[in-house]
Amino acid sequence: MNPANPKGIRVDLQLIADMIEPGTRVLDVGCGNGQLLDYLWREKQVDGRGIEISTEGVQACVSTGLSVVQGDVETDIRDYPDDAFDYVILSQTLQAMREPREVLEQMMRIGKRAIVSLPNFAYWRLRLYIMFKGRMPVSDSLPYQWYDTPNIHFCTIRDFVRLVDEMGFKIDQSLFLDEEGTSRTMGKSIAMANFFGEQGVFLLSK
Repeated sequence: MNPANPKGIRVDLQLIADMIEPGTRVLDVGCGNGQLLDYLWREKQVDGRGIEISTEGVQACVSTGLSVVQGDVETDIRDYPDDAFDYVILSQTLQAMREPREVLEQMMRIGKRAIVSLPNFAYWRLRLYIMFKGRMPVSDSLPYQWYDTPNIHFCTIRDFVRLVDEMGFKIDQSLFLDEEGTSRTMGKSIAMANFFGEQGVFLLSK
């Protein structure tokens, strides 16, 4: 579930926006219809760019004046020079990447910081769904059937924290959200976040 907040954007996108300093250079990877980019441009005057694979998403962005190009994130992200951006954002997309580790490596190469949000497949409701129904979970945040889902890497908050540590990056800020959109600081409470968090949001640095 991704409820909207009073400012009109999803709660998880608002948390991402709150991590970004005004007037900075931002690349939104897999930017969709540009909701976050538009908000950052209006509220924080960022120099924002986006990559989006869907024609509909690109058209929606361009029609509102956003600087977005159509492309495949996993190949086109390699074309950007080192430290081209202050922040590189990947929202609710890492689990759909063929090579998520490589994508994260490229994000940290071209950005001084990266912000990643992802669904947590260890969320307690998903665990109970599998336990009692014996089927892959379907929910508001994971609305796909197993045979048509774009999610190909089932990552948990604990998995992601371990990957970041293995890659030698730092987690400067980490939050988890429950299904109502209430956010809590993760800190060192990884076990609690992994159980009660429907989503995780991370600010990374080199």
